[in-house]
Amino acid sequence: MYKIKEIFRSIQGEGFFSGKKAVFVRFSGCNLWNGLKKTKENSICNFCDTDFIGTNGKNGGSYKVDDLINKIEVVWKSEFTTDEKFVVLTGGEPLLQVDQELLKALRKNKYKIALETNGTINTRLKFDWVCVSPKEKADWNLRKGDELKIIFPQNNFNLREISKLDFKFFFLQPMFNNKKQININKTIQYCMSHKPWFPSFQIHKSLGVM
Repeated sequence: MYKIKEIFRSIQGEGFFSGKKAVFVRFSGCNLWNGLKKTKENSICNFCDTDFIGTNGKNGGSYKVDDLINKIEVVWKSEFTTDEKFVVLTGGEPLLQVDQELLKALRKNKYKIALETNGTINTRLKFDWVCVSPKEKADWNLRKGDELKIIFPQNNFNLREISKLDFKFFFLQPMFNNKKQININKTIQYCMSHKPWFPSFQIHKSLGVM
């Protein structure tokens, strides 16, 4: 059974696929924070802005693989589009639950599959797109993919060395906290003078969509 916080249709709000229509499947649970506000400050990832606890979100629940695929299909078809079928597996940390059975079923239903992961879990599972967003206090084991997204600033990362890793695209995304505007300015300034880094902004928040 897969524990799912929520399933919803929206546009990708950040990174390489910004603006692309997708179904988002948010898996419950994470290995860097238990999701409770009282423990956030002392957690490995203490700047997370996502609710991934439980299964009480939109279309959330405990799913067998066939039921999960059926729900994803319903959500995708809730709005007419001629776009390719695109699903984003996110969290929390999806690699705590995602397996070959789910990927096979998604491909059978002609979905392109994107993964968003914190990079702590190495995997041999094959995805169409892998976005790794490591955290400076955590072990970083999945060190290759399509898109590397660093929440900025995280001062323990050597961005010059990181840019040599096996990724196609390198993004810096301003940390969403009480220094948000300062972080935005620092992100832009760094990217302007340090290729291949490119700024990523959470446009879904600006647009007021999920």
